[in-house]
Amino acid sequence: MAAALPPRRRPARGPAPRAPAAPPRASSTQAAGRAVGFACFPPLCEVEAGGPHAPRVRRSPAVRRRPPGPEARGGRVARRGRARADGRAAAEPLTRSRGAGRRSARCPVGRTGSASRSGSCRASSVPSLNEVPLHYLKPNSFVKFRCMIQDMFDPEFYMGVYETVNQNTKARVLHFGKYRDVAECGPQQEVDLNSPRTTTLERQTFYCVPVPGESSWVKEAYVNTNQARVSPSTSYTPSRHKRSYEDDEDMDHHPHKQKDQHAGAGQAGRNIGGLQWCGEPKRLETEASAGQQLNSLNLSSPFDLNFPLPGEKGPACLVKVYEDWDCFKVNDVLELYGILSVDPVLSILNNDERDASSVLDPMECSDTAEEQRVRSPPASLVPRIHVVLAQKLQHINPLLPACLKQEESKACKFVSSFMSELSPVRAELLGFLTHALLGDSLAAEYLILHLISTVYTRRDVLPLGKFTVNLSGCPRNSTYTEHLYRIIQHLVPASFRLQMTIENMNQLKLIPHKDYTANRLVSGLLQLPSNTSLVIDETLLEQGQLDTSGVHNVTALSNLITWQKVDYDFSYHQMEFPCNINVLITSEGRSLLPADCQIHLQPQLIPPNMEEYMDSLLSTVLPSVLNKFRIYLTLLRLLDYSISDEVTKAVEDDFVEMRKNDPQSITADDLHQLLIVARFLSLSAGQTTLSRERWLRAKQLESLRRTRLQQQKCVNGNEL
Repeated sequence: MAAALPPRRRPARGPAPRAPAAPPRASSTQAAGRAVGFACFPPLCEVEAGGPHAPRVRRSPAVRRRPPGPEARGGRVARRGRARADGRAAAEPLTRSRGAGRRSARCPVGRTGSASRSGSCRASSVPSLNEVPLHYLKPNSFVKFRCMIQDMFDPEFYMGVYETVNQNTKARVLHFGKYRDVAECGPQQEVDLNSPRTTTLERQTFYCVPVPGESSWVKEAYVNTNQARVSPSTSYTPSRHKRSYEDDEDMDHHPHKQKDQHAGAGQAGRNIGGLQWCGEPKRLETEASAGQQLNSLNLSSPFDLNFPLPGEKGPACLVKVYEDWDCFKVNDVLELYGILSVDPVLSILNNDERDASSVLDPMECSDTAEEQRVRSPPASLVPRIHVVLAQKLQHINPLLPACLKQEESKACKFVSSFMSELSPVRAELLGFLTHALLGDSLAAEYLILHLISTVYTRRDVLPLGKFTVNLSGCPRNSTYTEHLYRIIQHLVPASFRLQMTIENMNQLKLIPHKDYTANRLVSGLLQLPSNTSLVIDETLLEQGQLDTSGVHNVTALSNLITWQKVDYDFSYHQMEFPCNINVLITSEGRSLLPADCQIHLQPQLIPPNMEEYMDSLLSTVLPSVLNKFRIYLTLLRLLDYSISDEVTKAVEDDFVEMRKNDPQSITADDLHQLLIVARFLSLSAGQTTLSRERWLRAKQLESLRRTRLQQQKCVNGNEL
């Protein structure tokens, strides 16, 4: 049985100052939200915490503003609800500190942190929200979810321990409130909010979406490795009694009885506040059309799941984390294990809250309708997950163990076994990419270096390890770049192709921005997880006029390439978010965007039908060989690399000699470029330290690339 109180409205925070002394600060990791907590527990006082937000106290209408007392410290206030005879809530100081509350919330089942996914049969038997439709899963079942943190809300308060009282026998039962959204009450029971045994705890809420740009082969591999097979369960309640055949027949002959039952269910929902409701709600099905859901919630527009990339599929989830949430940040990729919550009561309460908001004094209500919709979406569209275990993923390649940097015997054996056959894999991959680049083996060498590049550290604001390649000389107004991107999609776990046209630059939203009306972070195309391959296609770019939005988008792309950061727009200021995105630019001439390396394509063959040529190229590669390519490119990104003192001295002497021979053309930037090429050239051969041989090979490749650019410049008579 379920019982709940409707969430209380927050009072208005007062009119905004006309001329603030300083612009309000906002945080991408703390998009302001309201504390829902337990649906049966009126959130008497909610406080925004963490991040660069200014501390801000929010109270429900039942709590009047008063001078801060000893319970308010550091911008945080914690209070416990106490029911009064008139049904409203009073407040009293809660002596439990935030640290004590968090200690009390520790999970006996598992901790939030890093854990190994490899070799775990139990993990593979857990149904995944990424593969299993939501209506196949039972409420309160144990599930997993592979996702990216798109937004972070405020910590919310909930009843970790609460007591129910039987109205007839006055018997008291103590309940554990963790991993739940709605209090469980038996027949004739109600929650005693006056009980001294009630404990208020804290949890954090993340808004998570499926990994943007995840390749189809990654999804298929996860489906094949997942052992969970779930049958549809469109209606499930723990104590639900099956209706007899006579009841079904009676419903057919007397449909008005069915209507009366539905009306009774609605009345039950309206009586939730009085704790008299004992009905079992039938579970909402995700197969119900979005339009029906929106009509029931009195929404004027479809609910936006806020996916960063267009065309993305999969559920978005509100994730409740109970401990150690400070170690996660926006854009982190996580694998979560937790309790699925899709209780229909959540939708009923949200509907009641919106109905009640129309009669509340506007000064007593701080949430707009948009903010209500974002913070409390229908559970059938955005399910809740109460996290038991959360681990940050180093990668999303299902062909590799999850944690390669941990000292685990299986992971070490896997790495050593694959490294022993690295040379033939590299040779096959080089041949495959040479065919994809129309016979250009030099461009294939640089494409391999690009695909294994990654930002390994930062010196002040300079990201070290980025290797953006501009592949110039691509045929204009042809489908070649589209097919080349399809080849890359078959090799990397996550990717996205951005067609750089005047129209797209002027209209697309590349930069995430803060929506203060809905109080959320609205995603943009550049809100991508680490190690995503971004292919920017300039071959479709024509002459035209960029408006203000287009100029901002081009600037954002330039900052992404140069500094590996995206400046999120918070209206009053910009906030830098570091990223690690591999950018490949395809263009006819030299790109308008900055690049670390330009390689001009020299096709050795021109197939009459590009689509048939690329299809035959993919079909000739065995699936096992293709999987080796995928392991190769992911594994080499995670290897450590170093340069010995002896080789460092040799490189310095060599550079001094190069400067003597050609002081005009050899600069410090050229040395940096050579070191980057040598680094990834060594890693591509499975060597974690620089050798003299690899240094000379890097100089040779750079010499060939520069010579080709000079030859092309002489042919065309313009700068490349």
